[in-house]
Amino acid sequence: MISRNQAFFAAVALTATSIISGCVTNPVTGEQQFSLVSAQQELNLGQQQYPINQQQQGGQYTIDPSLQEYVNRVGQKLARVSDQPQLPYEFVVLNNSVPNAWALPAGKIAINRGLLVQLEDEAELAAVLGHEIVHAAARHSATAMSQQQVLGAGLAVLGAATKDSAYADLISTGSQLGGSAYIARYGRGNELESDEYGMKYMAAAGYDPQGAVRLQRKFVELSKGQQSNGLEALFASHPPSQSRVSANIEHSKSLPKNGVTNRDAYQKAIAQLKRDADAYENYDDALKAANKKQFDTALNLVRKAQKQQPKEASFFALEGDLLAQKKQFDKAHQAYDRAVQKNPALFSHWLKRGMASAQLKNYTAAERDLNRSLRYLETAYAHFYLGEVYEKQGNKQSAFKHYETAAGAGGEIGSKAQARIQALTGKG
Repeated sequence: MISRNQAFFAAVALTATSIISGCVTNPVTGEQQFSLVSAQQELNLGQQQYPINQQQQGGQYTIDPSLQEYVNRVGQKLARVSDQPQLPYEFVVLNNSVPNAWALPAGKIAINRGLLVQLEDEAELAAVLGHEIVHAAARHSATAMSQQQVLGAGLAVLGAATKDSAYADLISTGSQLGGSAYIARYGRGNELESDEYGMKYMAAAGYDPQGAVRLQRKFVELSKGQQSNGLEALFASHPPSQSRVSANIEHSKSLPKNGVTNRDAYQKAIAQLKRDADAYENYDDALKAANKKQFDTALNLVRKAQKQQPKEASFFALEGDLLAQKKQFDKAHQAYDRAVQKNPALFSHWLKRGMASAQLKNYTAAERDLNRSLRYLETAYAHFYLGEVYEKQGNKQSAFKHYETAAGAGGEIGSKAQARIQALTGKG
């Protein structure tokens, strides 16, 4: 029989063997780092998770398509001078008020509109994107995943998904969608490394590296006191500090001093966002009011936002959420219908319209919309309501299948699905 000490030393030996066999060369620094994830696995993972993460965090910003083109152009310019220019880089702007940016493996990068309005010029944008490019090029995500695997978490715990998995990220009607657990949290060394080499990419692409110094100074100031409100996500994944400012100042000394800032071009690119600032502020305030169950106040605010920017689908989706809370499902359906028409590429618009149709007993329309939502993102809610639709139609076999999928997601919706399974099988 193996003693506890023998088991412990066997585990240590296994971990040590894994670390030794998992040493790879960092493509950016040339140093050895730990990774149990192959380059092909990273590529597959990034491509698989990128659309999922976008759907979970508001989808792409669609009001001004030229902003998407602009950010992608700046990102690709930096990617071409990176240490891994062959990666299939993509850059998108997400329709999310939270100031944040992130990178998935294989160069799949996103920046929220909420961060873009915090920046002053193209050099600061290049500092953000260059930093995220280094995370991808240096395989920081692979290292983070490998460390989790050795610690016993395993890749699956980090959010790797198959096409059959279900998500329970739709928390409740009127709530924001949660982010994916798959976006890595990097250590201090990775952050400093990304700052340093990101500045080198900036300079190589012709940008003023002082943009990175200004950026970190701005984040340090914003992190103080009440100014940090709303920036928690950014600071959690990219902690600001005076030491990062000092390190960036030191790095800039060895870089060219004649880089561009392109302030006018940047301000022109975000002009629509700035014009819509009041509308998005009203929308964000409506969300806060809704979370406090102040539904009438929230309705007034979101309808004001609609008048300020009638093209924004999320304003109409939130109106639908609020009307659904008030059990006005016919009017909610109309609001969701407008959201679908304005942005048919977001899962939640189809999902919510399908849920409203189910409440109105229009099961054919509900089935169509709920299935359409699953094309964009698998959610426990879509499966649960499909289960209800099929059950109402007398199709118990299909109902059971969808309830079973929803039950696997756990949480409140999973419990509701389990209760329906018990009712169908007579085990309740």
